[in-house]
Amino acid sequence: MTTPAKPLIEFPTLFPIKVMGQKVDGFVAALVAVARCFDPGFDEASIELRPSKAGNYLGVTLHVTVTSREQLDELYRTLSTHPMVKVVL
Repeated sequence: MTTPAKPLIEFPTLFPIKVMGQKVDGFVAALVAVARCFDPGFDEASIELRPSKAGNYLGVTLHVTVTSREQLDELYRTLSTHPMVKVVL
């Protein structure tokens, strides 16, 4: 008898999501709005910002509490299809 594999992520969990986009006004606010749709208690103080060397792009790490794999997948889809977002990791 085989033991079921342990899930890679145990939910709920505080999950870091890295997002990149052009460094424009409203970019971080747009990401916060998306994060709050999935995590109403999202803490803006947890955001990490990293500008590109030339200063044209901004890397943003969001720490979002997710409660299921489906919620995490939907968060990635929502961020990936946002018009201001170039990459989600």
